[in-house]
Amino acid sequence: MKIAICDDDSQDLLRIASLVESYRNIHKADLTYISFQSAAELLFSMERTDYDVLFLDVLMPGLNGMQAAREIREQNRHVEIVFLTSSPEYAVESYSVRAHYYLLKPVSEEKLFPILDRLLDNFRKPEDSLRIKTQSSVLSIPYSKIEFIEVRSKKLYFYLTDGSVRDIPGSMADFEKALLKRPGFIKVHRSYLTNLQWVQELRQGELVTSSGKFVPVSRTSYPQVRTAYTHFLFEEAEDLSQY
Repeated sequence: MKIAICDDDSQDLLRIASLVESYRNIHKADLTYISFQSAAELLFSMERTDYDVLFLDVLMPGLNGMQAAREIREQNRHVEIVFLTSSPEYAVESYSVRAHYYLLKPVSEEKLFPILDRLLDNFRKPEDSLRIKTQSSVLSIPYSKIEFIEVRSKKLYFYLTDGSVRDIPGSMADFEKALLKRPGFIKVHRSYLTNLQWVQELRQGELVTSSGKFVPVSRTSYPQVRTAYTHFLFEEAEDLSQY
């Protein structure tokens, strides 16, 4: 697992790097890390290097952490972002850039090590996936990579976070029951089922995904979808802020 740590405060940067080094030695963890003192340096590095995890300070001069995260998300939707800050007020906003954790300073072993445990576990284990059998093939699509599903002309189209689309013969009823058991999945229209994890904006009549695609929301479904999306956002924000 490759980690980038970005913080303009040299003492905070050194402390976090020391804790990561301590974790690596104690747990014999397969990880590397590099430090940056500005978001601009980090962005420049990311043009040449792929990181799995970013520890990103929110409040920095010039380009701050939240602005940097928005730029990063335009190009990279899979890197894990852990925000570092002395204030919990950015927890809800951090969800808009799909931050996975929100770590309050001062950073300590008790706060950081459990996060590294979870990140490493996620990095090692295979993703939970939807298994699909057709007459000619067997597909495995990670639930977390599904933005939304559309049914059209007796075909199902799976729109994925990497921009690809997988299509198979079938109806929404073939997978609706299994998908709706998953946290975050909701039917927004008779022909569309969406993963709330990747909803960027919800408005009357449609929603916008993180990749900029528009998905219709039926008039009858809108109140339920709005309630579900609001709850989903605040539950995620609450989970983030406890760190």
